[in-house]
Amino acid sequence: MTQTALTGFFGWMTVIHFAILITAGVFLLILRNWASGLHAALFGLERADVNRTYFNWLAAYKLLIFVTALVPWLALRLM
Repeated sequence: MTQTALTGFFGWMTVIHFAILITAGVFLLILRNWASGLHAALFGLERADVNRTYFNWLAAYKLLIFVTALVPWLALRLM
């Protein structure tokens, strides 16, 4: 693979991941009460714990995007 192809790959991967992250964040913002009630009932948790888990999941996913997609794209762009 060429550097140009890898740069394009990591660039589009970053865009797609951020679109998924934003979509998940918006859905959780809009449907928070319904989703947290559903997951709390399914797993026997408190709603506050489910909301905290949502936040932790979004934070971990954002960190994963930075490490596996954004930073490699930036490194390739700087080369």
